[in-house]
Amino acid sequence: MRRISTNMNNNDVQYRLRNHESKLNTVNNQLGSQRRIQQLRDDPIAAGHLVRYQSFKGRIDTFETNAQTVTERLTFREGYMNDSLQIMQRVRELAVAGANGTYTKEDLGNMAGEVDELLKQLIQNANAVDQDGNSLFAGTNTKSAAFDVELGNVAGSAVPLIETVMYNGNVDTNRIEIDENQYLNVDNSGNRTFWAEHQQLFTGRDASGWQADRDSVIAVDGHQIEIKRGDNVYSLISKINNSGAAVKASIDPVSNGLNLITTDPRQLWLEDISGTTFTDLGVISSPEQRPPYNLNVSAKVSGGSMFDSVIALRDAMLSGDQESIGGRVLGALDQSVDNLVTRIAELGSEHERATLNIARNSQTSLNVTQMISTEGDLDFTKAITDMKMLDYVHQATLSVAGKLYSSSLLNYMR
Repeated sequence: MRRISTNMNNNDVQYRLRNHESKLNTVNNQLGSQRRIQQLRDDPIAAGHLVRYQSFKGRIDTFETNAQTVTERLTFREGYMNDSLQIMQRVRELAVAGANGTYTKEDLGNMAGEVDELLKQLIQNANAVDQDGNSLFAGTNTKSAAFDVELGNVAGSAVPLIETVMYNGNVDTNRIEIDENQYLNVDNSGNRTFWAEHQQLFTGRDASGWQADRDSVIAVDGHQIEIKRGDNVYSLISKINNSGAAVKASIDPVSNGLNLITTDPRQLWLEDISGTTFTDLGVISSPEQRPPYNLNVSAKVSGGSMFDSVIALRDAMLSGDQESIGGRVLGALDQSVDNLVTRIAELGSEHERATLNIARNSQTSLNVTQMISTEGDLDFTKAITDMKMLDYVHQATLSVAGKLYSSSLLNYMR
């Protein structure tokens, strides 16, 4: 029940004016922000959709940025790998020329000088860094040089030459998320890229009676494998072969020792994470030593790196050993070239996949942006029309109020 008084007109006019001012303020805020939804209560369902779309677009943009970063890094690596391939092609040409028997020992010595310079350039490529100073071929150990060099006295040379090249990185891979729960595994380990031969290890220690006395964990080529108490050597071999590592294990039919061989050209990476399984089997010297140079001194190891094959060629030329050049050395160089070509092809495949993801994520981002616009963007034509209508109503209300204020209670009752 409303009480009739002289304040009734004023109260009604003030209520209507405040109501129209609130609506005008809402439209002005929408025009200023270009957003239809100012508060969740304006359209709860559309607001919920909008939040999900914006979150999804943020993830898509992150995936696109990740893929773009990967392509840039892969482009850097590909350039150095292609240059290294050209170096190895030139080294092979020198090996073929030195093996044909037409050059004297002095000629081979002169050719060894060029091989040594090519070796230095090859090592320089392997220790390359990107624009941020991160090593390109050291696995995830990006703040250190990928390879360390040791000099020594070589027969036939009056000055110290590069005698040993040792890997200083690791075999861990970078998992880059390029789509929802989809990852690109980027492997930039230098002891795979710059390797020549399948590496083999023969322990020679009788392992037929070995049995694990406690639970332990070993790592083979970066893959962790759990060893249970009571496992024998055959269980160990089965677990290694089924682990997904690029290493195959077997029992030597003569010595009953544990044999390990890589399935493609790469360096063996073996360690005891917990326990002493590999140490007890004579595979590594001790769990405290860092791989890959922790192999037991009593184990026989074969299969070298790309640098080893170039060093072997240089040393054979300095000594005039044409037979070695045309046999073992040339074979190792051929394997080096083949492995490098394979790694470049793998890198190209990764680059292509990342590029395709960039294009797809870019298109998806545009589609999601359209969905965001549909749910949250303002219809300017409708908003301006609404504002004009509200302004007309506001002016009309003020005009009517001016006339009502001249009326008294008696005029109202009349």
